[in-house]
Amino acid sequence: MLFHTQAFLLAFLPVTLAAYYALARFPEGRRWAMIAASLVFYGYWDWRLVPLLVLSVAINWALSLLPPRVALRAVVVMGVAANLAVLAFFKYADFLVGSIEAALGLKHDPFGIVLPLGISFFTFQQISYLVNLGRGTAPRYRFSDYALWVTLFPHLIAGPIIRHHEIIDQFALDPLRPGLPERLSRGFTLLTLGIAKKVLIADQLAAIADPLFNAAHAGRAVGLAEGWIAGLAFSLQIYFDFSGYSDMAMGLAMGLGLMLPVNFMAPYRAASIREFWRRWHITLSRFLRDYLYIPMGGNKLAPGHRAAATVATMLLGGLWHGAGWTFVAWGGLHGAALAANQAWSAKGHAMPGWLGWILTMLVVVVGFVLFRAHDFGSAATIIAGMAGAQGLGPVSGAVRPDWTELATIPVAGLLATIGPPAHVLALERLRPRPWIGAIVALAFVYLLIEVGGGRNTEFIYFQF
Repeated sequence: MLFHTQAFLLAFLPVTLAAYYALARFPEGRRWAMIAASLVFYGYWDWRLVPLLVLSVAINWALSLLPPRVALRAVVVMGVAANLAVLAFFKYADFLVGSIEAALGLKHDPFGIVLPLGISFFTFQQISYLVNLGRGTAPRYRFSDYALWVTLFPHLIAGPIIRHHEIIDQFALDPLRPGLPERLSRGFTLLTLGIAKKVLIADQLAAIADPLFNAAHAGRAVGLAEGWIAGLAFSLQIYFDFSGYSDMAMGLAMGLGLMLPVNFMAPYRAASIREFWRRWHITLSRFLRDYLYIPMGGNKLAPGHRAAATVATMLLGGLWHGAGWTFVAWGGLHGAALAANQAWSAKGHAMPGWLGWILTMLVVVVGFVLFRAHDFGSAATIIAGMAGAQGLGPVSGAVRPDWTELATIPVAGLLATIGPPAHVLALERLRPRPWIGAIVALAFVYLLIEVGGGRNTEFIYFQF
């Protein structure tokens, strides 16, 4: 179920919180209650997928408990290989076989494999644990702690990717410890802000971007204005969509007395592509750094090899996002930009902040056209339009938004670049005041009505 639905907000969440706090004095009981609730949450989409999640958790935990006489390195290699094999089958089988058959001039009939929700997230999470276990930096956990870490519903479907040491120790904390009212109120405020980002901004931007990308996919030309409207609208949509989910996840976890890691820190203020990746999808960025880039040699490599490691890391990061060559190209573009940024910095060159911001946003927006487009042809159509190759005026014949819809783009742009991020506002800036609580409550009621009467679109990252 979606966080921004009445079923979740008026049924699942109140019942889950009530059970959790009723078992506050029984640590093991509340762990199992949360595991059960998380499986119900996951199974709401498709109960056929629950056994895969349960097996994944049980097998990875069992691997971590193999006796010392079994070589730890073999356990890690076997566990990582098994996780990647499962991920490859469900997510990449059609893509890999289809690519091979296309290269041979054959037509591929899709296998019809159902992609389990969140498989990339809970697979990467468990891989990180096995690798840390092999490095001697992770303890062995009892099953209830391990299972709750993987399945905890706020982050199960689309992250953030949480390291074991960041949350498992929190499970032992008393939910009724001092500060409960403030945790609940700040968590509720952040949840409300996240819903607002999704419903009032991201979904409105989708209504602008989708017709233009669909027009390009249908083979229609795209003019200069349309190209930039499409690129900017989607770039802002994916930010508010995914950061909104991350805010909701963090707010929901705070309602349980838990703190999740920050996943976004105003990335559209970045004045370099390196800074962008320190602010965008932070938990994935550090995963790629710690488990791909650094093992390849990282910053210890000679400049040329370092650039190659950077590009290779981002190519794999692009492939993680989706089984398609456009995602690989998106990762390659960012890898090349990061390598260029490294070379520029290594030579000690300086760049005005405003120019660095413009160049960074140009890479980001063009990259997100690749990310969103159905194929390379439609991506090329949009990018050609952005370059003015099809003229200045509208030419696609797509359904065009009116001026009130288009106003969402500059408003979203200002919100993304000016002012504190939602988690900073909710957790640090706002002071406990009755009038603030009243405004948040009214906003929540309004959003409840809004999601009850409109379309509840899935989060973009649910497909990964």
